[in-house]
Amino acid sequence: MWARALRAIPGGVNSATRFIGPPYAWSHAAGAYIYDADGRRYIDYHAAFGATLLGHADERVTTAVTEAIREHDLIGLGVTELEIQCAELLNETIPSAEQTILTMSGSESTFQAVRLARGATGRDLIIKFQGCFHGWHDSVARNVISTVDSAYGMDPISSGILPPALEATLIAEFNDLSSVEHLFADHPDRIAAIILEPIPHNVGCILPDQEFLEGLRQMCTKHGSVLIFDEVITGFRHAPGGYQQLCGVTPDLTTFGKAMGNGHPVAGMSGSQSLMSQFSSAGGPVLLAGTFNGGAVSTAAAIATVTAVNDPGFHSRLFAKGDRMRSGLAGIVEKLGITAHVTGFGSVFILYFCDGPVRGYRDLLDHNDLAYAEFHRRMTGRGFAMLPMSLKRNHISDAHTDEHIDLTIEAAEIVIGELVMEGIAT
Repeated sequence: MWARALRAIPGGVNSATRFIGPPYAWSHAAGAYIYDADGRRYIDYHAAFGATLLGHADERVTTAVTEAIREHDLIGLGVTELEIQCAELLNETIPSAEQTILTMSGSESTFQAVRLARGATGRDLIIKFQGCFHGWHDSVARNVISTVDSAYGMDPISSGILPPALEATLIAEFNDLSSVEHLFADHPDRIAAIILEPIPHNVGCILPDQEFLEGLRQMCTKHGSVLIFDEVITGFRHAPGGYQQLCGVTPDLTTFGKAMGNGHPVAGMSGSQSLMSQFSSAGGPVLLAGTFNGGAVSTAAAIATVTAVNDPGFHSRLFAKGDRMRSGLAGIVEKLGITAHVTGFGSVFILYFCDGPVRGYRDLLDHNDLAYAEFHRRMTGRGFAMLPMSLKRNHISDAHTDEHIDLTIEAAEIVIGELVMEGIAT
C-alpha cells in the first residue's frame, strides 16, 4: 500500500503531518482502536488530531449519516432541514452564537472569521499568538512551532505566500497582555481582530490565565476590534459550548470543527447577528461561498455528535479519564526524577520534556523535542498510537476505558525508563 501511495500521491500522504514513518498505512478503525494494514491493533490517542471524540465509527453518528444520505446527497440550492437543525443546535449550545455558518474544515472557518473581521471593521491587521495554529491559509500561516532563532520573528509555515499577507499578521505572546497592548499602541485604529486558541493545543497544552482572556475581551471592546476564539480543538471536546462556556469570556466570533462531526468533514463559525449579517448571503459585503457547506453527511454527523456531547455526564467521564492518565504519568516522572512536566486539560494529556509550568511559548524554547518525539514513536511501536512529532497533543475519547489508560501508563513507564537509560531523557 505504501509503495502504491508514493507513486500516486505526493509523499504518499494527503496532509504532511500524516507522514510518521512506520506504520505507513491503515485499514480500519473501531471504538478506541485503529488497525494498520499489516493487521496490528493500536489504542488510538492521536484520534485524527482530536476529531474522534466519541470513538471511531460511533453507532450514533454512522446511523445518522446513513439515514441522511438515503434522503439526499447534495442539492446546493436554498437550505435543508438538516442545515437548519444543525445551526439551531449550535446557536443553543455555544455562548457566543447568535447565528452560524457551516464549512467543511477548521481552516475554512478561521479564514471566514478573519475575512469577516476585516470586512466589518475596514481594518487590515490581525493579532495572533506565537505557537497558535489557525489553519493553512495565508493570513495565519506563520509562527506556530518556531525554533529559538525564528520565534516571534517572521516565520512562515509555507513558501508561496505573498509577504504583505504575512506582514499583516502581528505576533504576541500568550498569557502576556502587555505584548498585545504594545501592538495596539504601535498600530492605532488598524487592528481588525485578535485570534487565539483559548488553550493553545497546537503546541501541547498552555493553560490560559483568566485575567489574560478577560483582558483580551476588554481590549477588543475598547479598540473596536473583533475577538475570535478558535475553538476548532477546544470546542465540544472540553465542554458542549467550548472553553468559552467554562471561562465565561464571550468572543465576538467562534470557529469550530474537528470533534464536531466525530471524524466526518464538518466545521463552522458562529457569532453575533450584527457581524454575521455582514456576509453576502444576508446582503452584506463579505463573500460567503462553498459548494459543500451544509451537506447531508456533514450536518447529520454534527447533529448526532453535538447531541451526544450535550449529555450531562459526557464531559465528567472524559475529565475523569484525563485525570487518571495525567496522574499516572506524573507518578512516573516523579519516580524517575526526570526533567519533565505533565499537563493537559479534560481529555487532552501532554508530557512535556522540560520544566514546568508552561505559561507561554517562551517556556517551550528549551524543550527536549527529541525525547518528546521518541516517546511518542516508541509508544506507537508498543501499540499506543501517538503522533511522533514534538509538542503534538494526545486525546482520550469516550470509547477509551480505565483499562486502556492503565495499560498505557504501564507501557509509558517502560518507554520513559528506556529513554532515561539511553540518555535521551534526563
